[in-house]
This record gives sequence, C-alpha cells and structure tokens, in this order.
Amino acid sequence: MIVFTKANLIRFLAGAICLLLVLNFVGFRTDGASSTSLSKLSIRRVHKYAHIHRNASASGGIRLPAAPLALSKERELHNAQNSTSTTVIAIANFTSIPKDLSHPFANINSTNMSTHKPLPMKPTMSALHANCTDPDPRDGGPITPNTTLESLDVIEAELGPLLRPGGAFQPDHCNPQHHVAIVVPFRDRYAHLSVFLRNIHPFLMKQRIAYRIFIVEQTNGKPFNRAAMMNIGYLEALKLYQWDCFIFHDVDLLPLDDRNLYNCPRQPRHMSVAIDTLNFKLPYRTIFGGVSAMTREHFQAVNGFSNSFFGWGGEDDDMSNRLKHANLFISRYPVNIARYKMLKHQKEKANPKRYENIQNGMNKIEMDGINSIKYAIYSIKEFPTFTWYLAELRNSERKS
Repeated sequence: MIVFTKANLIRFLAGAICLLLVLNFVGFRTDGASSTSLSKLSIRRVHKYAHIHRNASASGGIRLPAAPLALSKERELHNAQNSTSTTVIAIANFTSIPKDLSHPFANINSTNMSTHKPLPMKPTMSALHANCTDPDPRDGGPITPNTTLESLDVIEAELGPLLRPGGAFQPDHCNPQHHVAIVVPFRDRYAHLSVFLRNIHPFLMKQRIAYRIFIVEQTNGKPFNRAAMMNIGYLEALKLYQWDCFIFHDVDLLPLDDRNLYNCPRQPRHMSVAIDTLNFKLPYRTIFGGVSAMTREHFQAVNGFSNSFFGWGGEDDDMSNRLKHANLFISRYPVNIARYKMLKHQKEKANPKRYENIQNGMNKIEMDGINSIKYAIYSIKEFPTFTWYLAELRNSERKS
C-alpha cells in the first residue's frame, strides 16, 4: 500500500514533468507522417514551426500549412517590397520560358515573381579569370560523409560564410562553365535535410561549378508527388536564371566519391548508379531514380515529369520511357564512382496506380508534364544554405 505523503507527491509530480519533457523532446508524431530512425530525434531540434496566414482573406480564410523556420532565423527574401506577399498560382507553359533572365545568384523577389525580376549582381573578379575546368579525377576518390545530426543553425554557421544567400555558390578563381540548379523534392525529412546540406555543399564547392540548391516542399493534403515537386522546382528556378542543367536529387542520398561530377551532361545522366542499400549494384538498366541530371533542353524535350504519380514509385520509370521516346539515352559514370549512401528511412506507401500510369504514360507525354502542372506557391524563403518553396499541387490525384 502506497502512502501519499507530501514527499511522495513531490516525487510523483517531478517524475511526471520529466516524462512530459522527454516526450516533447523526442517529438513523437501521431498525424500519420512518416517516422524514420533520423526523424524520431524530432524535427523540433532542427526547426521551429509557424503557421503562415498570408493572403488568408483572399483565399476564403483558409489556414495555410505550417512552414519550417530555422530556429527563429526566418529570413524573408532580401528585396521583398511588400510585407504581405501574394500567393503565386501558376499554370505552367514550358514553351514560353523567358530568355532575359538575371544572374543566378541575384536575390529572389517574393512579392510578385511574374513582374519583379531579381536584380543582377555586380561583376565579380571572376570575370578576369579563365574558364573553369573540371577537377582532375586523379585528385579525387572515395569520401566518407558526415551523418551526424545537427540543427540547421549549426550547418548555417559552418557553411553560410562560404555561400551566397539562398544556398548559391560560384568559384572566385575562374569562370564556371556549368550553371546547375539542384532541385530537391521534399516532405517531412527535416533531419535528412540538415545531413544532406552539410555534405552536399562541400562536395559541390570543389567541382568548379556555379550552383544553387532549391528545396521544394509539398503541402499536406495529398500523397507526396515527387515528380510534380521536381517540375515545380524546374519552373521556379527558371524564373531566377536560365540554368544550363538541372540535377534532381533525393534528400536521403549522399555521394561517396568526389569524382562524381555534378556538371551538365550531353545525354541525360543517371547519377546514383550504386547505392549501399542495394549492395552497390544497378537494379536494372533503365532505372533513372534517386539522383539524375538533365539539361534544360532535355527536360523540355520530354515535357518534364508526369504529374500523375501520387505516392511512392513509378515516376522515374515513366521518365526513362519519355527519354527513350525522345531518342535520348541514359548515360552513367562507372559503378566505382557513382556511389551513394542512403540515409535510413521508413519505406513510403506505394502508389497503387504506378504500373497503370507507366503503361499509359506514352500516350500522355504531350499533355502531362510541365505544360499542364497547376500549383500554388504559398511561401518562398531564402536561407543561407538553400532556397525554400512551399508548394501546393493543384492537379487532381485521380488524373491518370
């Protein structure tokens, strides 16, 4: 029999408070979102949350989804001219991409992307230097990624001084010959994001390319559509600069060899040839998933990715078919170079219509892609290590 003395009551209350603090720190989620060995450490250690209420009156008072803010270091884009930025709703037309785009490292204007173009930066000393050459493969080799989980403010302190706002980089000692947009489709992988950024920036800085990292996060409400987020990233990145090529990159893949060059390919390039979880073997010859590189012309020729793939799987095989249909072939680096480590995560729910969509995909190339995507941009933020978009896909999930 327990005697409820004053001392026992104090011990009980102290224990209950400690238990609540532990649960809050660990951040268990009950909203059905994916839970991984990394994310169980809690996204609260990486991000704080704030609800975006922008343009609520114009949208019928609808509350928009929560957005990640890096530990109270939210940065509105530098040249924003209006504190109440508007929601951008786009119906893409890839045949009318502007040709007079500004410098790739100019700041973004979040008030009106269609009428306010980013201001060009002043010429740098790199204009006086020779053109950059690709790194000598004899100077490279296997690398070991740092998978220690840190909050984004730590990553910013490490890498921010080496980057330009929005996660952009350009070598100072030579003129880059490749201007590359790194597009990362994203949802609920905040711990993976910090590990990815910590590794990918040092990896890319050595490659003598100009690049910028775009994180495209899908709002809640529909199953994740990885392909559509990549289409949106492509279209939004082109509003800043006419990039030479695009590398579409899963956030849970880290390169393991610095001879794996992220430059612009003559033919579409499958980058993640050998992944540790697949015993560093190519599963099948037509695979095009994980990390892939295409020039702007390649992507336009196939009308981008299909927007029909909600849930895991299928969109990469459909892209492989599109490339073949356009008389393009998939190139790859040797298996001992194109090696990647995959961060641990719970397998996503498979797309039940993936095989049907793949089978019917060839009949939809001209009508399903970047020329038909409908989406809304709720927020754009420029962080020191990446440019972030919060996007809602407006295409119907029932489309097939």
